[in-house]
Amino acid sequence: MKKFAAILVAGVAFAGLATPASAAAVSGARVEALVGWDRASVDFDAFGLDDDVNSDGIVFGIGAGYDFAIGQSASIGIDVEATESSADLELVDGADSAEISVGRDLYAGGRVTFAVSPRTNIYLKAGYTNARISARVTDSGVTERDSANGDGIRGGIGAQFALGGNAYVGGEYRYSNYEADFSRHQAVATLGFRF
Repeated sequence: MKKFAAILVAGVAFAGLATPASAAAVSGARVEALVGWDRASVDFDAFGLDDDVNSDGIVFGIGAGYDFAIGQSASIGIDVEATESSADLELVDGADSAEISVGRDLYAGGRVTFAVSPRTNIYLKAGYTNARISARVTDSGVTERDSANGDGIRGGIGAQFALGGNAYVGGEYRYSNYEADFSRHQAVATLGFRF
């Protein structure tokens, strides 16, 4: 994923070198749909198990936000987002097992956007994220189920490319770190509209 982020930054930087003089800051409301890759990880060291469990899945959802121009080519903005994921985790040790399902994820945060060409923006984001986590644990033939919300923080980098009119497509890499040694790496594509 570091390679994806490096390619994204390099591509946007190259686009910015081509026509920096006519780049303009984005402003106003936006809504977008997103879909992409989700890698969920749990470190079980805290539970006495020398094991990390990872699972890949698909993340999908919707987002919205508002950007405020703070200069000729920079904006600050707010973001909200709601997603679901298919990245479920499973650990099996003989007859004992644990299955962790990642449910809805709610995010709220801020971003700083830089216009690097008339059609290209790059942004950095950070904020609070809250995931619904459900677990089913079988220990010595007894199965228990529970669910809880996990608080965390998220950071990300992305780019948006104008399609014409108010539409845009984008790509974003983000990392989220939650309670109880649960974390996620995600790479998503977006399709959005500005108002």
